[in-house]
Amino acid sequence: MNYISTRGTAPKLGFEQTMLAGLARDGGLYVPESWPRLNPDEIAAFAGQSYEEVAFRVMRPYVADAFTDAEFRDILTRAYASFGHVARCPLVQIGDNDWMLELFHGPTLAFKDVAMQLIGQLFEASLARSGNRLTIVGATSGDTGSAAIEAFRGRAGVDVFILFPDGRVSDVQRRQMTTPTEANVHALAIDGDFDDAQASVKGMFNDHSFRDAVGLAGVNSINWARVLAQAVYYFTSAVALGAPHRKISFTVPTGNFGDIFAGYVAKRMGLPIDRLVIATNRNDILHRTMETGAHVKEGVVPSISPSMDIQVSSNFERLLFDICDREGAAVTQFMDALRSEGGFTLPQGALDRLREELGSARVSEDETRAQIAATLRDTGHVVCPHTAVGLHAARARRGDPATPMVTLATAHAAKFPDAVEAACGVRPALPPRMADLFERPERVTRVPNDLGAIQALIRQETGR
Repeated sequence: MNYISTRGTAPKLGFEQTMLAGLARDGGLYVPESWPRLNPDEIAAFAGQSYEEVAFRVMRPYVADAFTDAEFRDILTRAYASFGHVARCPLVQIGDNDWMLELFHGPTLAFKDVAMQLIGQLFEASLARSGNRLTIVGATSGDTGSAAIEAFRGRAGVDVFILFPDGRVSDVQRRQMTTPTEANVHALAIDGDFDDAQASVKGMFNDHSFRDAVGLAGVNSINWARVLAQAVYYFTSAVALGAPHRKISFTVPTGNFGDIFAGYVAKRMGLPIDRLVIATNRNDILHRTMETGAHVKEGVVPSISPSMDIQVSSNFERLLFDICDREGAAVTQFMDALRSEGGFTLPQGALDRLREELGSARVSEDETRAQIAATLRDTGHVVCPHTAVGLHAARARRGDPATPMVTLATAHAAKFPDAVEAACGVRPALPPRMADLFERPERVTRVPNDLGAIQALIRQETGR
């Protein structure tokens, strides 16, 4: 299995190289050269299997010979051992044919743990073989950063620097990044929004001399292994609800497009997905693109679902590559226009293909609050604002009521206690293992929104 860049000019890489590289040298994102397919019998055989076993079977064609079967199974076992539910990603029924897929049972209470815990194990196994040292740099709107720090804290051969927008993440999210004591992790509060932080990360990757000097690696959802790991829970949930003998629909709260692109990957692999719905908050560039074909930035507006406060959805580039017949030159033109002109317009043929693959809905702040309250009233479940965005969008784009609709519950409500309490009157408590989170001392470095200053800090801290 080889991987190619969405921009079309970077060299092909194998799985291990792709995982360690993150962003391609031409600025693009890596995707498989072709999509492996699972036949209906193979998918049906997932029924009754453990999460780890399904993960092995789904991911094995992509991993190829990077790890032996025994190595990969052992990596998967270690990755999910810290999850607080034996099913890892359990389904909860909330209506006649409506379900939530709980993705928050990992160590930082968010869906990012599902991939990041695996990435941590994969990186450690790879570095142990090579003896190399890497510098991991990531940008976060809240959950990726804490998941990355948790996955890599104290691991040999790795320094971790996470950029987050100062004042634009929840207190719980911030403290999960700033309270670890391990010397190899660094939480950097940047002046600006998530898109500024993400632009700095991409700038570092595109500065090849800096990239090589510090051994740069990325664990944002630009990293293909992150997206691949997330495709697994589409299979486990769909099979539990009757796939491949019936179609299943999914609604995904998304900002950076990685989680819903993982659903697209599952669909390309043969999972019978009926509807795949993008759920956006007031930062609705993805919904506007679906409605009009114009992918135009309008600035980030803070919301009560801050992990979705994004206007540059990096993983959308991967889908663009497919709907543009894998023409790297076309993708490069679009992304150059997004950077220099603030947007681009899809050709009608590409827009038609996009609409064939996805649906979308925009959810307001008031609708989000109302959904939190209604979910508690109707089901007894207290949900986070991001999950509420998904639940409202699922209802708006329901389709055939005979088709199960699964909404991805992306974070534990306790990560956003103020917003949840204001919406429904209940203040969700942190799990016992995190009960002292607000008593732990914080360690954070504030940095300007300046690429050179951030690079100088990283060089100083790593001595490279």
